[in-house]
Amino acid sequence: MESFNEKEYKMFIIKVGLKVGYYRRLANMTQEQLSEYSGMSLNFISQLEGPSAPYVPSLKSLYKISNALGVPVSKLTDVDND
Repeated sequence: MESFNEKEYKMFIIKVGLKVGYYRRLANMTQEQLSEYSGMSLNFISQLEGPSAPYVPSLKSLYKISNALGVPVSKLTDVDND
């Protein structure tokens, strides 16, 4: 059994945030629009997309964001197939 790797976990969270930003830009949305459409605060979206301070979103938050972006949650979490 492999032990938990904190560094890999942090990289995963950063990549999820980068995926959110990628799909937001692909949808021609600003962070403000994604905030409005998802019901999440602008600060939350900004922190989630920012790679300098990994922000861990809940599954509920990812679900709301994926709905606002029109993509399945799996698109945001599939960081191994970049």
